[in-house]
This record gives sequence, C-alpha cells and structure tokens, in this order.
Amino acid sequence: MSGLFVELKTPHSGKYMQPTGLFINNEFVKGVDGKTLEVINPSTEKVITSVHEATEKDVDIAVSAARKAFDGPWRKETPENRGKLLVKLADLFEKNLDLLAAVESLDNGKAISMAKADIGMCVGCLRYYGGWADKITGKVIDTTPDTFNYIRKEPVGVCGQTIPWNFPLLMRPVSPPGVVNVISGFGKIAGAALASHMDVDKVAFTGSTVVGRTVLKAAASSNLKKVTLELGGKSPNIVFEDADIDNAISWVNFGIFFNSGQCCCAGSRIYVQEGIYDKFVQRFKERALKNVVSDPFARDTFQGPLVSQVQFDRVMSYIKAGKDAGAKVEIGGERKGDKGYFIEPTIFSNISEEMSIMQEEIFGPVCSISKFKTKDEVIAVANKSNYGLAAAVHTKNLNTAIDMPFGGYKESGIGRELGEAALDNYLQTKSVSIRLGNALFA
Repeated sequence: MSGLFVELKTPHSGKYMQPTGLFINNEFVKGVDGKTLEVINPSTEKVITSVHEATEKDVDIAVSAARKAFDGPWRKETPENRGKLLVKLADLFEKNLDLLAAVESLDNGKAISMAKADIGMCVGCLRYYGGWADKITGKVIDTTPDTFNYIRKEPVGVCGQTIPWNFPLLMRPVSPPGVVNVISGFGKIAGAALASHMDVDKVAFTGSTVVGRTVLKAAASSNLKKVTLELGGKSPNIVFEDADIDNAISWVNFGIFFNSGQCCCAGSRIYVQEGIYDKFVQRFKERALKNVVSDPFARDTFQGPLVSQVQFDRVMSYIKAGKDAGAKVEIGGERKGDKGYFIEPTIFSNISEEMSIMQEEIFGPVCSISKFKTKDEVIAVANKSNYGLAAAVHTKNLNTAIDMPFGGYKESGIGRELGEAALDNYLQTKSVSIRLGNALFA
C-alpha cells in the first residue's frame, strides 16, 4: 500500500488522505506498467497530484476480479444483504458529505454548493436502489395444464462503466472483493479495452456521441455485449408568453449555467415567444450577469471553471465560431481572468438554426436565444436536432406543455437511467418450463 495515498488539503474540509492507486479486488494497487497521470486543479491550472494510470493489462486484472466475484460469493449473497450494503454506503456518503463534495470541487471546479447537492443526490440514489434489491421479481405464465412456466430476472454478468468527468464521484467502495473495481485511465486505452473485452457482458458509457459510436462498434465486434449509452444533448428550453417570466428566467439561467454548462441535458437552445422576447432577453441578461463566476470554494460561487484546458479551448472555439457566423453576443463571450479555465456566462442572439452553436453540443456556459411565433413552429425547430435527451417548457397551460417529448431519443443514447427502468439494463430474462406429467390443478 506504500505510495498509494497522498495527503491533500481542500479549503472546505481540511486535510485528508487521497488514494492514488487503482481500486481492484478491494484494495488499492499500482498500475502494472507503473504509469501515472496528473490531476490538474482547473481553478489554478496547477497539479493537485498524480494517480496511477490503467492500461489494457489493468483492465484484464479488474475484469478477472469481477468475474471471480460474480461466479463466487456475490452470487450467493441474499438480495436483502445486498440492499443493506447499498444503504450502508449511502450512510457513509452522508456522514462524509463535506469531504466528498470538497474533493469533487477540487478535482473538477464545481461550485461547492453544487457538489454538496450532487453528493446528496447520490445518497438518495443509493438508498432508492437499496430498496429495490429484494423486489426484483419474475412472473408465472399460464399456458397449458401440464406445464409450469415462469420467467425470472437474472443479472447480466460483469459490467463495465465509463464514468463521465462532469459528475464524478470519488469514493472507496464498500463491498466483497471484486464486486466493485475502480480504475483511472484514458478512454482511448482503458476505456477501449473495456468496451472490447471478451469477458465483459455489458458496458455503459456516458459521454460524447462520437465516442459512443466507437464504444458501440467495439461491443459489437467483440462479444456482442449489451450496451447502454448516455450521450450528448442540445436541449431546447421553450418559454411561452403565458409563462411566469421571473420563474422561467430563474430556471433557464440554472438550466444552462449550472455546472458551467457541463451537463448533457443543459438547456442550450432557448426559444422565447415573440410577445415577451425583448423583455425576456433583457431580464435574462441581467440575471446571468449576477451569476458569481469564481473560486468554487467561495461561498457565493455559482459557476466555477471548466474542467480542463482541452474543454476550455473547445468551448472558446465554439464562441469564436458563433461570432464568425454573425451571431450577436448579448453578454460574455470571453475568458474570465487570466488564471484557471473560467469562461464568462455567454448568451448569443441573432442566430440561425444552421449555425454550429445551435446544432452541436458545446458543453460549456454558452447558450443561444431565438424568437418564435406559434406552438407548431417551435416544436418543429426544437426537434430539428440530431439529439433528443431533454427538453423544458415554461407555460401555465398544461395542454401546451404535454406536447413536448422528454428522454434519450435519436443520437442522445440507448437505454434509460434511474428509476425502475434502469434495472432492465442490467437484467436479462430467463424462461423456465417444467413439464408436470399427469399432474392436475384445480
């Protein structure tokens, strides 16, 4: 274990011991090739620490540990005890909420208030699925008198998941050895090895649509493993004339600038009905300018830095493309300060649907606002996108609101997350038929 922990300090929670190894088979270990990768503080651009980098060899070891656990003691664990473990983990998250939130803010620049909310949601999610553990059931299918037929739900097997950097969770799993393994590495190496591994039964990926296609191809060309993809979005945020304008502005502001816009379902395309358009734009600008863009550990900070230099450069290139295409910068459009990956909240107007800032996912604090006349018109333009992850409608008329779809349609992914529907991604159905001979049932 020597050399696999380093003492770090956060402004919010003080000193703590940060594991730097790969978590495989219930212990922190060094990467086989001894490679490391630097973790950069996006607020200061300085190195926080270095962690071990996983390669294909480490993926093999982690998958082997998971397979051994799946075929061994974990298979015999009762549903009740599995649920208790998830609830216990939720309790530990809650107990260490301040520390977990501080580490998340340090790592990716998220405002500490937002990071605390993230950990709170993780607590709720763990408890929710802890309750589901002993409630996954099959059903009896009545066909003929001489057979007893039923279906049961069984786990898919070894599952690999690529975790997104915008909502990461730094944790030490509490579980029997091999059930949960956490390895840090680059997508092109460790992620690719996981997607194409012949002993992985299912892979989940959260990230860009471009990479999602690569994951899908790798899964198909290897062992045809099951795949769920939570990909990009270009979500429309629609404001009708009858909306409560103050409430709508508050949510529109949150919908795009939350987490510095680094959210798959960010409401980056804003459509406002013509009767309130001018008033809305002015007041939206005033609200966005009140967003505190600063050190994520400062009490009043709403928007921290982007996660990395690569992401900063990508977002700035989209801002330049919008300007070059003739879009009007209502506010923002520049870097904030000269240290850290901070970008001003940016609102574009005078746009056309063909512009890249309207068609491509920017993943930053950048939105475009456009005017519409009728419900049919806005539904048409809102759906004029390759994506279909989320949408929001602001109106007091329920008959207006229910016309809009919601969910991971088109190039925004495959499968569903959270709730009962998410369980289906990790289960498969087995049919069992027992012939009863001469037995009769009354």
